[in-house]
Amino acid sequence: MGTVTRRASMTFYSDGADHYSHRVRIVLAEKGVSVDVVNVHAGNRPDDLADLNPYNQLPVLVDRELALYETRIMMEYLDERFPHPPLLPVYPVARAQARLLAYRIERDWCGHVDLLLSGKGRELAVTKARKELRDSLVTVAPVFNEKTFFMSDEFSLLDCMLAPILWRLPVLDIELPERSCRGLLRYMDRVFHRDGFIAALSDAERDMRRG
Repeated sequence: MGTVTRRASMTFYSDGADHYSHRVRIVLAEKGVSVDVVNVHAGNRPDDLADLNPYNQLPVLVDRELALYETRIMMEYLDERFPHPPLLPVYPVARAQARLLAYRIERDWCGHVDLLLSGKGRELAVTKARKELRDSLVTVAPVFNEKTFFMSDEFSLLDCMLAPILWRLPVLDIELPERSCRGLLRYMDRVFHRDGFIAALSDAERDMRRG
Protein backbone atom coordinates (compact mmCIF):
# COMPACT_ATOMS: atom_id res chain seq x y z
CA MET A 1 0.00 0.00 0.00
CA GLY A 2 1.38 3.41 -0.95
CA THR A 3 1.93 6.20 1.53
CA VAL A 4 -0.76 8.87 1.53
CA THR A 5 0.51 12.41 2.01
CA ARG A 6 -1.80 14.34 4.26
CA ARG A 7 -2.16 18.00 3.35
CA ALA A 8 -2.51 20.71 5.98
CA SER A 9 -6.05 21.93 6.50
CA MET A 10 -4.79 25.51 6.60
CA THR A 11 -3.47 27.46 3.60
CA PHE A 12 -1.71 30.79 3.65
CA TYR A 13 -1.48 32.81 0.43
CA SER A 14 1.62 34.90 0.98
CA ASP A 15 3.72 37.51 -0.79
CA GLY A 16 7.32 36.61 0.01
CA ALA A 17 8.47 40.25 -0.01
CA ASP A 18 5.56 41.74 1.92
CA HIS A 19 6.00 42.68 5.58
CA TYR A 20 2.32 42.04 6.30
CA SER A 21 2.63 38.46 5.00
CA HIS A 22 5.85 38.12 6.95
CA ARG A 23 4.20 38.92 10.29
CA VAL A 24 1.62 36.15 9.84
CA ARG A 25 4.28 33.65 8.78
CA ILE A 26 6.15 34.41 12.01
CA VAL A 27 3.03 33.65 14.06
CA LEU A 28 2.49 30.41 12.16
CA ALA A 29 6.11 29.39 12.75
CA GLU A 30 6.10 30.36 16.44
CA LYS A 31 2.94 28.28 16.93
CA GLY A 32 4.30 25.34 14.92
CA VAL A 33 1.16 25.29 12.77
CA SER A 34 0.97 22.81 9.90
CA VAL A 35 0.15 25.06 6.95
CA ASP A 36 0.52 25.09 3.18
CA VAL A 37 2.23 28.38 2.33
CA VAL A 38 1.44 29.41 -1.25
CA ASN A 39 3.88 32.04 -2.47
CA VAL A 40 2.06 34.38 -4.81
CA HIS A 41 3.54 37.09 -7.00
CA ALA A 42 1.53 40.26 -7.52
CA GLY A 43 1.24 39.65 -11.26
CA ASN A 44 0.41 35.95 -10.97
CA ARG A 45 -2.44 35.65 -8.49
CA PRO A 46 -4.51 32.44 -8.35
CA ASP A 47 -7.96 32.62 -9.91
CA ASP A 48 -9.73 31.85 -6.64
CA LEU A 49 -8.05 34.67 -4.68
CA ALA A 50 -10.84 37.13 -5.52
CA ASP A 51 -13.37 34.59 -4.21
CA LEU A 52 -11.47 34.35 -0.92
CA ASN A 53 -10.79 38.07 -0.55
CA PRO A 54 -13.21 40.64 -1.99
CA TYR A 55 -10.29 43.08 -2.31
CA ASN A 56 -8.22 40.53 -4.30
CA GLN A 57 -5.18 41.31 -2.17
CA LEU A 58 -2.57 39.40 -0.21
CA PRO A 59 -2.16 37.87 2.26
CA VAL A 60 -5.10 35.50 2.79
CA LEU A 61 -5.37 32.79 5.45
CA VAL A 62 -7.76 29.93 4.76
CA ASP A 63 -8.74 27.50 7.52
CA ARG A 64 -11.29 25.06 6.14
CA GLU A 65 -14.36 27.21 5.40
CA LEU A 66 -12.94 30.37 6.94
CA ALA A 67 -11.03 32.93 4.84
CA LEU A 68 -9.31 35.84 6.60
CA TYR A 69 -7.76 38.79 4.79
CA GLU A 70 -6.72 41.29 7.48
CA THR A 71 -3.44 40.44 9.15
CA ARG A 72 -4.17 41.56 12.70
CA ILE A 73 -7.36 39.48 12.64
CA MET A 74 -5.35 36.52 11.29
CA MET A 75 -2.77 36.87 14.05
CA GLU A 76 -5.32 37.04 16.85
CA TYR A 77 -7.29 34.17 15.35
CA LEU A 78 -4.16 32.01 15.26
CA ASP A 79 -3.34 32.95 18.85
CA GLU A 80 -6.80 31.85 19.96
CA ARG A 81 -6.95 28.76 17.74
CA PHE A 82 -3.48 27.58 18.84
CA PRO A 83 -3.12 28.91 22.41
CA HIS A 84 0.42 27.66 23.07
CA PRO A 85 2.65 29.54 23.25
CA PRO A 86 0.40 32.54 23.95
CA LEU A 87 1.31 35.68 22.00
CA LEU A 88 -1.17 38.04 23.64
CA PRO A 89 -1.62 38.75 27.36
CA VAL A 90 -4.33 36.83 29.17
CA TYR A 91 -5.76 39.70 31.19
CA PRO A 92 -8.17 42.14 29.48
CA VAL A 93 -6.35 45.37 30.44
CA ALA A 94 -2.95 44.10 29.27
CA ARG A 95 -4.55 42.69 26.11
CA ALA A 96 -6.19 46.04 25.36
CA GLN A 97 -2.86 47.82 25.87
CA ALA A 98 -1.17 45.39 23.45
CA ARG A 99 -3.88 46.07 20.87
CA LEU A 100 -3.33 49.82 21.24
CA LEU A 101 0.40 49.34 20.66
CA ALA A 102 -0.40 47.25 17.58
CA TYR A 103 -2.59 50.10 16.34
CA ARG A 104 0.27 52.55 16.87
CA ILE A 105 2.68 50.36 14.91
CA GLU A 106 0.20 50.36 12.04
CA ARG A 107 -0.51 54.10 12.24
CA ASP A 108 2.96 55.46 13.02
CA TRP A 109 5.27 53.16 11.07
CA CYS A 110 3.55 50.95 8.52
CA GLY A 111 2.46 53.81 6.28
CA HIS A 112 6.05 54.98 5.96
CA VAL A 113 7.23 51.44 5.25
CA ASP A 114 4.56 50.94 2.59
CA LEU A 115 5.51 54.17 0.83
CA LEU A 116 9.23 53.39 0.88
CA LEU A 117 8.76 49.83 -0.38
CA SER A 118 6.31 50.80 -3.12
CA GLY A 119 8.85 52.94 -4.98
CA LYS A 120 5.97 55.08 -6.21
CA GLY A 121 6.23 58.17 -4.04
CA ARG A 122 7.67 61.50 -5.08
CA GLU A 123 11.26 62.08 -4.02
CA LEU A 124 10.31 64.64 -1.37
CA ALA A 125 7.64 62.37 0.13
CA VAL A 126 10.01 59.39 0.15
CA THR A 127 12.77 61.40 1.85
CA LYS A 128 10.31 62.68 4.45
CA ALA A 129 8.94 59.18 5.14
CA ARG A 130 12.44 57.74 5.55
CA LYS A 131 13.46 60.50 7.97
CA GLU A 132 10.26 60.25 10.03
CA LEU A 133 10.53 56.46 10.31
CA ARG A 134 14.20 56.61 11.29
CA ASP A 135 13.63 59.39 13.81
CA SER A 136 10.68 57.56 15.34
CA LEU A 137 12.70 54.36 15.77
CA VAL A 138 15.57 56.29 17.34
CA THR A 139 13.13 57.99 19.72
CA VAL A 140 11.58 54.70 20.86
CA ALA A 141 14.94 52.86 21.06
CA PRO A 142 15.47 53.41 24.85
CA VAL A 143 12.34 51.30 25.50
CA PHE A 144 14.31 48.25 24.39
CA ASN A 145 16.81 48.73 27.22
CA GLU A 146 14.09 47.86 29.74
CA LYS A 147 12.46 44.69 28.40
CA THR A 148 13.59 41.58 26.54
CA PHE A 149 11.01 42.15 23.81
CA PHE A 150 8.86 45.07 22.71
CA MET A 151 7.23 46.42 25.90
CA SER A 152 7.26 42.90 27.36
CA ASP A 153 9.50 40.18 28.75
CA GLU A 154 7.64 37.67 26.57
CA PHE A 155 7.68 37.41 22.77
CA SER A 156 4.30 38.62 21.49
CA LEU A 157 2.25 39.58 18.46
CA LEU A 158 3.80 43.05 18.72
CA ASP A 159 7.20 41.54 17.98
CA CYS A 160 5.69 39.65 15.04
CA MET A 161 4.57 43.02 13.65
CA LEU A 162 7.72 44.96 14.40
CA ALA A 163 10.38 42.42 13.38
CA PRO A 164 9.46 42.39 9.65
CA ILE A 165 9.83 46.19 9.55
CA LEU A 166 13.22 46.10 11.27
CA TRP A 167 14.39 43.27 9.00
CA ARG A 168 13.70 45.54 6.00
CA LEU A 169 15.71 48.55 7.23
CA PRO A 170 18.58 47.94 4.76
CA VAL A 171 16.07 47.81 1.89
CA LEU A 172 14.47 51.01 3.20
CA ASP A 173 17.94 52.63 3.24
CA ILE A 174 17.73 53.26 6.98
CA GLU A 175 20.72 52.81 9.28
CA LEU A 176 20.26 53.18 13.01
CA PRO A 177 22.96 54.96 15.05
CA GLU A 178 24.67 52.39 17.26
CA ARG A 179 25.32 54.72 20.19
CA SER A 180 21.70 55.73 20.77
CA CYS A 181 20.08 52.48 19.62
CA ARG A 182 22.10 49.77 21.36
CA GLY A 183 19.09 48.24 23.08
CA LEU A 184 17.09 48.22 19.86
CA LEU A 185 19.98 46.69 17.91
CA ARG A 186 20.38 43.97 20.55
CA TYR A 187 16.64 43.34 20.36
CA MET A 188 16.88 42.96 16.58
CA ASP A 189 19.71 40.46 16.88
CA ARG A 190 17.78 38.50 19.52
CA VAL A 191 14.58 38.32 17.46
CA PHE A 192 16.32 37.62 14.14
CA HIS A 193 17.97 34.55 15.67
CA ARG A 194 14.74 33.02 16.97
CA ASP A 195 13.92 29.67 15.37
CA GLY A 196 10.42 30.89 14.49
CA PHE A 197 11.69 34.01 12.78
CA ILE A 198 14.26 32.11 10.74
CA ALA A 199 11.72 29.45 9.72
CA ALA A 200 9.29 32.16 8.57
CA LEU A 201 11.71 33.84 6.16
CA SER A 202 10.96 33.60 2.46
CA ASP A 203 13.74 33.43 -0.13
CA ALA A 204 13.06 37.06 -1.03
CA GLU A 205 13.42 38.10 2.61
CA ARG A 206 16.66 36.18 3.03
CA ASP A 207 18.02 38.08 0.03
CA MET A 208 17.28 41.40 1.77
CA ARG A 209 20.19 40.86 4.14
CA ARG A 210 22.63 38.92 2.00
CA GLY A 211 25.86 40.33 0.71
